[in-house]
Amino acid sequence: MNQPTLADTLFPLAATAGDPPRIAPDDTVPALSELNWADIYAQLSEQGVALTPPLLSRAQCEGIIDTFDELDLFRSTVIMQRHGFGRGLYKYYADPAAVPLLQVLREKLYPPMAWMANQWALQLNERTFPTTLGELLLECAANGQHRPTPLILRYGRGDYACLHQDVYGDVVFPLQITIMLNQPDEDFTGGENVFVEQRPRSQSRAVVLKPRLGQGMIFPVRHRPVRSGTAYRRHSVRHGTNAVDSGRRNTLGIIFHNAR
Repeated sequence: MNQPTLADTLFPLAATAGDPPRIAPDDTVPALSELNWADIYAQLSEQGVALTPPLLSRAQCEGIIDTFDELDLFRSTVIMQRHGFGRGLYKYYADPAAVPLLQVLREKLYPPMAWMANQWALQLNERTFPTTLGELLLECAANGQHRPTPLILRYGRGDYACLHQDVYGDVVFPLQITIMLNQPDEDFTGGENVFVEQRPRSQSRAVVLKPRLGQGMIFPVRHRPVRSGTAYRRHSVRHGTNAVDSGRRNTLGIIFHNAR
């Protein structure tokens, strides 16, 4: 008889939607097929954010960093201080398919991410999401959301991001992933990731993470379910980045819904 997993023990509603889909082995990102999504889901539901093992090699991370200066790859550049977002730069890719590694990550990560999102939907009596990225993007297009949202962020000394949420339209896929492209304490110092959860009738809770090169952080776009007695409540979550003390910090943000 199979022993119950941590996810089954802590969050029994997950069992109503079956097991998480497996990612088929792929030579581009072999680490994806080795991820234990039930454990990632348990970590995400317990802590509000989940840290994966390294997904990308240093060479792959450097390849993504190199795209930052290829102007034709991007639809827009945001200078954060002009908008009160913090300080630093980020750029939205015009077409994720133009960066094959990015396209592989977005397409292959989506199905297990949708499985986790749909567990939360059951708990919060919210809508569920399709099982493929293509179906989600068709829904976005029908709602006037055509602009891709994967982005690369670059912070230098003193740069930071204010707490925020990445919503972009009425169709909002509830989870996203950010992948660290540099090695903390070698390529840069400071710049920790901060997640703040607003708890009803209570003080806010902060989680600070310092992922290593190639690791991914999976976290809510807007809110997450938290058990309260026999029911679940929505806890709003925002994310940001502490100031970089030295060096240069680059991350890849993969958001699955498109923007208006």
